[in-house]
Amino acid sequence: MTEARATTAGEAAEYEAFRAEVRDFALSHCPPELRAMVAAYRKLERRELETWQRILYRRGWGAPNWPKEYGGTGWDLRRRVIFEEVMAECDCPPQPHQGLRHIGPVLIEFGTPEQKARFLPRILSGDDYWCQGYSEPGAGSDLASLKTRAVRDGDFYVVDGQKIWTSGAHEADMMFALVRTSTEARKQDGITMLLIPMDSPGIRVRPIRTIDAWHPHVNEVFLDGVRVPVANRIGEEGKGWRYAKFLLDRERLGPVHALAPGLRFLERARDLVARELSGVADTRKRELLELRLLMAEAEILGLRELGEEAIDDLMHGRPLGTAPSVLKLGWSEASQGITEAAFDAAGGRLASRFLPVEGSGPNAGAPEGIEWIHNFLYFRARSIFGGSSEIQKNLIARDLFGA
Repeated sequence: MTEARATTAGEAAEYEAFRAEVRDFALSHCPPELRAMVAAYRKLERRELETWQRILYRRGWGAPNWPKEYGGTGWDLRRRVIFEEVMAECDCPPQPHQGLRHIGPVLIEFGTPEQKARFLPRILSGDDYWCQGYSEPGAGSDLASLKTRAVRDGDFYVVDGQKIWTSGAHEADMMFALVRTSTEARKQDGITMLLIPMDSPGIRVRPIRTIDAWHPHVNEVFLDGVRVPVANRIGEEGKGWRYAKFLLDRERLGPVHALAPGLRFLERARDLVARELSGVADTRKRELLELRLLMAEAEILGLRELGEEAIDDLMHGRPLGTAPSVLKLGWSEASQGITEAAFDAAGGRLASRFLPVEGSGPNAGAPEGIEWIHNFLYFRARSIFGGSSEIQKNLIARDLFGA
């Protein structure tokens, strides 16, 4: 028993030393202008994400979630959690998730040696920026209904169709896309995953202006006779649904990585409520909003525990069950609750002075706190993207009740 306690104490000391190391690095290497943007909830674009990714890459921390043999850190679960907590506390930007957390693990699991050698180092270094070509005008929540076609022509596929709500397509070098290569079986079959260079002839990107006025962000992508090498196919033709499900499980674990920044977000919402409703006449409203934020905090802390268990299951090859859906649903509701409380506190002062935002530059003439209006509007989409809340509830019910 004494030896076990000593080992535990030694591990605790190692983790605290690691926390101090990460904090020192974040404060000394993350550019102050990036930290200021994060603290002000400015829209981060490729330039900002790429800058920080390259700094982390040079330190050897470019891929906290990848195995060491592919250039990752090989950290255990606790170190990964500490890393994300400290980065959030220090207002450091997130890392580009489409490459590192979405297509990167797919390549590691299913890619050919040539694909791994070609794409993984450029994801790690920040040289390639990725977007996801899944949703279509008639295939959003029902992704298996996608109609973008890919016809084999020798060593190429010829792709025709349209993708929509494609985040970051206007800045991306590469898109991982689901396309239909057969219609002869059930709709989940005959789907293939391709890696498509965004500078290919026949690709056109058109931005979509959204209610939150962060522009640009999401896009339509039109593919007209785009020739994609067969060498850019992930796994087998017609088996893309398998790879898509592998990726979607990891995408829906995304809230795990958002929980540390989420707690920081929560504290700033509390500060806003206290500032906006500081008068005696505001006491009742302030207390009600503080209660709502307290409930959101309880939800986030519960999700954090579930998320750590899910990541441990993932690392050890155990089935995830409903955890991805529960995390996705819970974080959507908690984060929306935070922005709703902030909006209720400051909306009366700020909403009528709402201005569009072009890119990540300063919003000239905007009053202090206007970012909360942008956040309130942007977070409306959290119950839709990555799988709608209704879909997640159906998945959870099916697993619990066998429906």
